Amino acid sequence: MSSSSTQKRSKDEGKEDVHSHHGDDNKGHNEDEPSTQQKHTKKPQPNLAGDVDTCESHIALLIVDVINDLNFPDNEYIVKQSAVIAGKIEALSDECRRRKIPIIYCNDNWGKWQSSREEIVKHCLSEESQGKEMSKRLLPKDDDYFVLKPKHSSFFGTTLDVLLTHLNTKTLIITGVAGNICVLFTANDAYMRDFAVVVPSDCIASNTKEDDEIALDLIQKVLKGTVCPHEEIHWDAIITKASSSSHKRKTRAE
Repeated sequence: MSSSSTQKRSKDEGKEDVHSHHGDDNKGHNEDEPSTQQKHTKKPQPNLAGDVDTCESHIALLIVDVINDLNFPDNEYIVKQSAVIAGKIEALSDECRRRKIPIIYCNDNWGKWQSSREEIVKHCLSEESQGKEMSKRLLPKDDDYFVLKPKHSSFFGTTLDVLLTHLNTKTLIITGVAGNICVLFTANDAYMRDFAVVVPSDCIASNTKEDDEIALDLIQKVLKGTVCPHEEIHWDAIITKASSSSHKRKTRAE
C-alpha cells in the first residue's frame, strides 16, 4: 500500500473518531432541558444566580420599587400608605423566608445607568427622601435577590426571567409601588409569560385609593390573578397549584 493511501485512510479514521466523540457528548441529552455544559468549552455552566437551590414550592415573592424616595408630584397618599404597606410586606417576607420562598427585589434605577444597589439604598435612606421609612423597614437581606430595572415592568430589559427560570418558578406573588404602574405592568408581563399571579391587596400603594382599586380589578379580571389581603393567602392551595404538572409555563417553542 502506498504512503499516500495510508495517510488518506488515517485522516478518514480521524474524522470518524471526531464524529463519534461528538455523538457521545450529545447522547442522552434532552434538547428541551437547559444544558449543564458551556456550548464550546464543555465546562460546567456557572451558577449565575447564587448557591441557593431551586425553590421546591415553585413560588417567588417580587418586591417592586420599595427602595424609593417617593419624591414626585401628588404623592401625599402614597407616602402615607407606604408606611402602612411596609409592615404588611415585611410580614409577608418573613412568611416567605420561613417557607424558603425566594425573595426578589425589582427596583428602578431612576434612569441612572451607572447606579448600583448600594447607591440607590443610600439615596432612599437620606433625610430628603420621603420614602425613607418604607425603604429602611424593607431593606433587602443578604440572601435576597436584587434586580435593577430601567422601566416600569420588572421584566423589561432585566435578568428577571432568566433568574425565575433558574429558580423553577411558576407562581409570582407581587407587591410594592406604584400599584397601578410598576406592579400592574409587572403583573401583566408575568401573565403573558404564563406565570400564575398573586397580588396581596394590602401590599401595594398607588397615588390614590381609586388607582389601587382599578389596578387590583384589572389584575383579578383580566390577568386572572388572585387578589386578597396577605393574611388570607391560602398557601397550601397556591403551592399545590404551582407544584402540579398541570401548571406549566409555555416556552417560545411551544
